[in-house]
Amino acid sequence: MITDAARLASLIEQIEPADRVAVDTEADSLHSYREKLCLLQISVPATGAAAGVADALPRVSPGHESARAVCDYIVDPLANTDLEPLRRGLEAKEIVLHGADYDLRMLRRGLNLAASKIFDTMIAARLLGIREFGLAALVKRYFSLTLLKSSQKANWAQRPLPARMAEYAINDVHYLLPLAEKLEAELDRSERRDWLRQSCQRAIEQAAVARARGQDELWRIRGSGLLRGRSAAVLRALWQWREKEAEKADRPPFHVLRNEELLKAAVKFASGSVPDYRHFSVRRREAFREAAQAALRAPESEWPISRRRFGTRPSNDTVQRAEELRRRRNRSAEELGLEPSLIAPRSTLEAIAADGTRAEALLVPWQRELLGVSVFSNEEPTSP
Repeated sequence: MITDAARLASLIEQIEPADRVAVDTEADSLHSYREKLCLLQISVPATGAAAGVADALPRVSPGHESARAVCDYIVDPLANTDLEPLRRGLEAKEIVLHGADYDLRMLRRGLNLAASKIFDTMIAARLLGIREFGLAALVKRYFSLTLLKSSQKANWAQRPLPARMAEYAINDVHYLLPLAEKLEAELDRSERRDWLRQSCQRAIEQAAVARARGQDELWRIRGSGLLRGRSAAVLRALWQWREKEAEKADRPPFHVLRNEELLKAAVKFASGSVPDYRHFSVRRREAFREAAQAALRAPESEWPISRRRFGTRPSNDTVQRAEELRRRRNRSAEELGLEPSLIAPRSTLEAIAADGTRAEALLVPWQRELLGVSVFSNEEPTSP
């Protein structure tokens, strides 16, 4: 566990000569109101002195060595250590990740790190037509080992970090470098290496886009679309109450009250009854009821506006173009052994059929080629 500048400097020395570094992250989204980066696991090729360190680290299975010797580290972002040198050390490297989107966002938020090149082992596996592409499934497939997931929902902010959690964290990064090598070789044989490059670049671009929602959209949880008028006003007020309570307690909102209970409570209040949650403290119970009562007293002009929108029916030409794209996608998927949705999900096909100029924004070149669509065209798809 790297918690000081001296050990961090030693890690950076190991990163420096490597072209490729594996990274994984752990956060505390299930245990705090504002998610934060709690662990940063890093795996580098073990060379020279690092090889000796690697030999001393715990393995998934006693005595087992991965296809390529690696040295694994855990960095503690919660320690009072300046991680700027680590950010500089990683930014020029190719970073191997599994399911990169979440980790890229956590690296940007917690380390201010914007990756320039990645190798996503999940994307690579899917491009090879592998249907079970979770990390545990891939480790089982390529290394005949079973990864335990017992710490998946643990509180990663707790210190000292229990040994079982440290082992879990290391397991999530230890096999990424040798796994990337195996997947890379198969991609080369399938002539799909460039597909991975394109898809990974798109993943970097998408992770850099902030996922922002307007304040009047945040409270619209799943199921809220069924509520109208006064009921919706009560739900919005209860959601705002829950946010304040969660922030005050530094707990995730669902620890205060789950979404389904929030919906039920809104309906009950609007119908004239008063739901009671006996596990609430007296203060919390009073605040809960007052939030609902304030919404019930609000005039109709302050009720939420329904989001229901009636879209225009697509033209026959658009429907035909979408169907042609779907047939081309399914034919290519069957020939290449890929999941059709990996080439393009249904919503993307419909969007491109309606507006061909969206192809470049929604698809990378290899996907457009398989579908036979040109970038700036509303014409019929061309033969691939």
